[in-house]
Amino acid sequence: MIDASTTEELVEALRDVWSTGDPWFALGGGSNLFVGDEPFDGSVVRVLTQGIERMPSPVPGRVRLRVQAGHDWDSLVAYAVGEGLGGIEAMSGIPGTVGAAPVQNIGAYGQEIVQTLAEVELIDESTGDVSTVPAAELGLGFRTSVLKHHYGSVPARRAVILSVTLDLAEVGPGGRRIAGDQLRTALRLAPDDEVTLAWVRERILETRRSKGMVLDPDDPDTYSAGSFFQNAVVSASFARTLPDECPRWPVAPDLDPVLVIPLAAFDGYVPPPSSVESDVKVSAAWLIEHSGLRKGFKLPRSRAALSSKHALALTNRGDATAAELAELARFIQGRVQSEFGLILQPEPVLVNVEL
Repeated sequence: MIDASTTEELVEALRDVWSTGDPWFALGGGSNLFVGDEPFDGSVVRVLTQGIERMPSPVPGRVRLRVQAGHDWDSLVAYAVGEGLGGIEAMSGIPGTVGAAPVQNIGAYGQEIVQTLAEVELIDESTGDVSTVPAAELGLGFRTSVLKHHYGSVPARRAVILSVTLDLAEVGPGGRRIAGDQLRTALRLAPDDEVTLAWVRERILETRRSKGMVLDPDDPDTYSAGSFFQNAVVSASFARTLPDECPRWPVAPDLDPVLVIPLAAFDGYVPPPSSVESDVKVSAAWLIEHSGLRKGFKLPRSRAALSSKHALALTNRGDATAAELAELARFIQGRVQSEFGLILQPEPVLVNVEL
């Protein structure tokens, strides 16, 4: 285990580890990991860098924050809200570090980091070079990027983030209308209601606490890796095979395409417009519960169980092994597949453990 408290220490540690060719792992807050019972035979570089730098944005009315990779994510959100900077307040209470946030494009209640991410500074394993990479080159999608270790595959780009730069709106301390149906619904707001960033943050934290998604030593439901299964993104046609009651959200707006016909080729005929249905995100929690697995479910003699508050969280009820948690995860996958024809994918990074 190698602790790196500065960018220089982090770069040096990674280059040293990579030069040996041995297995390695970069560790942030550890809140999005599911680690097996056997020891990890390799080097772990723990990212402990801290700091927020405020910079001007090229866009009027916005501010950029450059944040070190080891900085606590929720501390960053609290800072932004305190400074009247909007764009990440709905992601209050998400555990982990800032450097991990772009790796899986974290999000909650309709906000995702892709909406505010300007660039990252990273170091590539293949060359050991440090570079600044625009957000557009990270392949950010629903809980994914070119940097993510997907279950069953390797990342498209093996690199470690050193710092993250966000571009946030200067909202100020006053109230404003909330854009986005998903966030308004979660906050129980009407379209014309005006609320402050601080109000949004506190309500989001209350909501997460009610679901066991904010760590509380006295609440066993919070001993988890967060939402273990991703909300599934499926085609619109597949979504129509699911019960109407299953919550769903379009992944992208279905915009009318723009048709350009060169004047020299125009013969007076304009073909009818065509549109492509957007993919649909469906609730994994709903699928789990409606496959017959209620909150609090556990297998016989197992010390792993679904949270009693949130069907997506697989919790350790006391001395559970990784094997017990993996057994529960596989059972859930099987039930959902049997009931709805869909295989749920794990959200945490799996280290030395298989589903």
